[in-house]
Amino acid sequence: MVVSSLLGVAGGELIIPTIILIYGVDIKLAGTLSLMVSIPTILISLYKHYRNNRLEVITHNNTFLLYMIGGTFVGSYLGSLAVGVMNSYWLEIFLAGLLLISAVKMKYLKGKD
Repeated sequence: MVVSSLLGVAGGELIIPTIILIYGVDIKLAGTLSLMVSIPTILISLYKHYRNNRLEVITHNNTFLLYMIGGTFVGSYLGSLAVGVMNSYWLEIFLAGLLLISAVKMKYLKGKD
């Protein structure tokens, strides 16, 4: 968890697979645990950014910030519904697909500014 906190990782990329592989828990429990350990990381990071006057950039990106907040609320709500009805196997397949798509996009978008 120290490495993911240092890197600012909030979940699926590092914490969830680590919890599953090391502790052998179900993916649904791993996701919940990931959220719980992310809370201190987020709070401390926000506090440090605030103290170092790094939150000013948000004032220049209000529209983007509102889209991100809206997406977070919608995604969180839909995700909480899906966890209640989705089989763990299909959840793993879905998350693996998302990570694969992200990896491909990172590979081909690298170097494009």
